[in-house]
Amino acid sequence: MNKENVWKSYTAAQLDELERINADYRVCLDAGKTERECIRLTVQKLAAQGYRDISETEGPIKPGDKLYAVCMNKSIVIFQMGRQPLENGMNILGAHIDSPRIDVKQNPLYENEELAYLDTHYYGGIKKYQWVTLPLAIHGVVVRKDGTTQEIAIGEKEEDPVFVITDLLVHLAGKQMEKKANAVIEGEKLDLLFGSRPIEEAKDLDKEEKEAVKANTLALLEKYYHMEEEDFLSAELEIVPAGRARECGIDRSMILSYGQDDRVCAFTSLFAMLDTLEVDRTACCILVDKEEIGSVGATGMHSRFFENVVAELIALTGEPSELKVRRALQNSKMLSSDVSAAYDPMYAEAFEKRSSAFFGKGLVFNKFTGSRGKSGSNDANAEYLAQIRRVMEEGEVAFQFAELGKVDEGGGGTIAYIMANYGMEVIDSGVAVLSMHAPWEVTSKADVYEAYKGYKAFLQIR
Repeated sequence: MNKENVWKSYTAAQLDELERINADYRVCLDAGKTERECIRLTVQKLAAQGYRDISETEGPIKPGDKLYAVCMNKSIVIFQMGRQPLENGMNILGAHIDSPRIDVKQNPLYENEELAYLDTHYYGGIKKYQWVTLPLAIHGVVVRKDGTTQEIAIGEKEEDPVFVITDLLVHLAGKQMEKKANAVIEGEKLDLLFGSRPIEEAKDLDKEEKEAVKANTLALLEKYYHMEEEDFLSAELEIVPAGRARECGIDRSMILSYGQDDRVCAFTSLFAMLDTLEVDRTACCILVDKEEIGSVGATGMHSRFFENVVAELIALTGEPSELKVRRALQNSKMLSSDVSAAYDPMYAEAFEKRSSAFFGKGLVFNKFTGSRGKSGSNDANAEYLAQIRRVMEEGEVAFQFAELGKVDEGGGGTIAYIMANYGMEVIDSGVAVLSMHAPWEVTSKADVYEAYKGYKAFLQIR
């Protein structure tokens, strides 16, 4: 079943809309390089369209009401109430907003041979060798003992400094080059080069304070961010590639950016919610944290946060009922939106071509996820697949079905199996990505556009 490249079918009006969606998407990628930044941006967009925080809402709620709830500034669930009772189920778009990166540890700052470093550990599945010698930025938050908060974003403005993780020069790398790829750069060598200038008063320092470069670094942190060394203990600082999302290719047909896994699905889901004016079944969008490390913790999909918010919604209808909560969850339909591996002709040996996702052929659906013998998979029902096909075709959405590479090569997981625990219908969907989990990932503008269209069509399922 060969699918035609969707670029060939667009009208001038569709191309204009495609460029508009992708321009908005690039702005969101630049503004949302961390989970907290994504949530802040999302709340701003929701407020502009009349969405209200559930915690500030008094019932009863009614069809058309627009509500959201935030969890620890790292996850959010969004609702547009439909005409049908909530217990009849929701149409749910779910995506994650965390991305592979490098994190700063809680006691990170040290000096070695008059160079200042931040000690780090990596987050999620990365090829460590891809992160050296790149211009890097630091994003995050510092919370002081008194509860005041300092937002950090260094390395994105033209006048900002950037940071780097060094690598061994090729002239001395004979032994390094003999190592397997997973050991070429060790995790303990991913420390961030942070400074090299000693403090001017170094001559007057006490003996125990003669780490003059570290001292200068701390002085600068105090000057610009009102931060002392112990404040690292209550900081969340993420190291990400510096630079903005860019159009890619001589034809400007692609997007090159950090964090498209899975913000390409998250932001297109958000756009679909914002542009959906009226629904029969309640529309829902979940943007969650921690997927890259197993969906754990209070802000991951394994948390009871979503379930608790649904219970709050039921209570706001004026008829609180645990049974109605269960029915609302079980009767829901969901697109678990996460990226798929795009077929890469440079690495054709890792793919089974007949079951691969291709650039320019639309939104990707996966009956199976998991790895090898589909361990950890959600298996979407054939009946649900048929409904999805019908909805996409009626909405004139280009789509394709795929699996993640050859069976024996590995695999991956999403949040689908977690939501399936409620007994709801769930299928994986998303956008094909080249160089997934690399510091810079590539998507097709056409696929971004088709994802947006597909998510809008899905929200209208009756």
